[in-house]
Amino acid sequence: MKYAFLVCMALVLATLAIAADASYIGAWKLSAATLAPWADPDHMPDGAEPTRLIGKTIVIAARQISGPRPFACTAPHYKVGDFTPDRLFQGAFDEMRFNDKRVDPNKIAASLGFAGTAIKTLETGCEIDFHFVDATTAEVGLNDYVYTLKKQ
Repeated sequence: MKYAFLVCMALVLATLAIAADASYIGAWKLSAATLAPWADPDHMPDGAEPTRLIGKTIVIAARQISGPRPFACTAPHYKVGDFTPDRLFQGAFDEMRFNDKRVDPNKIAASLGFAGTAIKTLETGCEIDFHFVDATTAEVGLNDYVYTLKKQ
């Protein structure tokens, strides 16, 4: 009986801890797109995609993400953590450094507005991860663009 009580309390505390860090829940508007630092200048990405996405809203809810493709997700598995700059955008900066040792992931991250080396990131378990510049600004990488989202 005592063991069951302890297990239940641990589950309750874990749920509260997750709920306490749900600052990402809400509406986020795609406000800007810039060419990603990892984009190959010899193979420019399709410019139609940013035009289609800018101004659209993404809603992150407890059990789904709604918005334009590819942001919509019917079964997200959220995980919030602190990423170092080399882990941002699925490790794109680390790959850049691997190809050229002069590349500094910290400087690239700073050029995109990130401060420090512990960047809050929401892993969704879907196609897109959200990297937070601050409490009201997030950035996502998609098809050689970095999109800026503003909390509404």
